[in-house]
Amino acid sequence: MLKDFFSKKKKYASIPSDKARQDIPEGIMQKCEGCQKIYYRKEMKKNLNVCPNCAHHHLMPAFERIESLLDEGSFIEWDKQLISNNPLQFPDYEDKLAKDRKKTGLNEAIVTGKGSINGFHTAIAVMDGRFRMGSMGSVVGEKIARAIENARKEKIPFIIFTASGGARMQEGVLSLMQMSKTSVAIQRLHASGGLMISVMTNPTTGGVSASFASLGDYNFAEPGALIGFAGRRIIEQTIREKLPDDFQTAEFQLEHGQLDKVIPRQEMKKVLSTVLEIHQLGGASS
Repeated sequence: MLKDFFSKKKKYASIPSDKARQDIPEGIMQKCEGCQKIYYRKEMKKNLNVCPNCAHHHLMPAFERIESLLDEGSFIEWDKQLISNNPLQFPDYEDKLAKDRKKTGLNEAIVTGKGSINGFHTAIAVMDGRFRMGSMGSVVGEKIARAIENARKEKIPFIIFTASGGARMQEGVLSLMQMSKTSVAIQRLHASGGLMISVMTNPTTGGVSASFASLGDYNFAEPGALIGFAGRRIIEQTIREKLPDDFQTAEFQLEHGQLDKVIPRQEMKKVLSTVLEIHQLGGASS
């Protein structure tokens, strides 16, 4: 159980002295964004990038998430070769894309494909916030639309994990067009009787939250995820009211009927496989 998992005594790294810090290879240790405790990165990875002290859910790279969910050896990637160009000739955009490709090992801010979760076949798309903050450009939208269409043709469910700051400004209206393109693809999936599960992770904002992220048959989220369209400050200035401290969190959205469930990361595979099993038995997917 999740309660038992977090109640177990954990070992934390002591804060090293300035001299000791010089001898520690970069990337060995990391500070929790929630409770500020220092921990060993490899231990955090074992906990699916969830802090064992405060349960803060840190960013999870796309392939680590896929590995944590899909049955071993079942994942087949789709459209890996697609990369963004610079249609508006935005200054330095191509250099920034190249740097992100080198940093993340990804060609774009999303990985799509198919695999199985506890034996149940599904299409899956996972956004990665390390690549251009998970922003939605034309390639991100195209890969999502293709994945949805593949799911429809193969008559398997579609699961998407969102993590995005919104539309990618360097691509202007071409980025905004992805909102309608992905929404139309989802409607085609729904019309065919297909199943879509959306899982919103931190953050899911802007045009992504206003389009495909909110159109699932099931809309789930991870604990503490920031979910919303406009920023908190803009909304407060517009309505001239102070918003609640937990405004736009996953828990706030659940309380106000915008989500079906908030699921801790350690329970995600079990919940998803249960939903897939229910719909397979019901004949909604195969």
